[in-house]
Amino acid sequence: MTQYIQAWQCIGCGKIEAPQTCIGVCRDVKVWFIGKDEHEAALAEIARLQAQLDQAASMLLRFEHAKPRKGQWEASWQALQTQVHEVRAVLNEATSAN
Repeated sequence: MTQYIQAWQCIGCGKIEAPQTCIGVCRDVKVWFIGKDEHEAALAEIARLQAQLDQAASMLLRFEHAKPRKGQWEASWQALQTQVHEVRAVLNEATSAN
């Protein structure tokens, strides 16, 4: 479970105070922080998802360049359907991993 830490950040100088605002002349706004480990885990998950999306995009390029041979449209269509299932499997893996 993600744990958030409430703090106050000055809109002018950027200083951070916790658990309450300072008594000085700064104008503070409430901000929320998360721990380094949680942040790094989120970045790793983003990188994993981006890699899977890149893989799916590269697989989809086959459709852009596909040209059935004369009299072979049905075999080409079936091959493309198989490839669509492969792309969907990559996208399903991306969305169901967590």
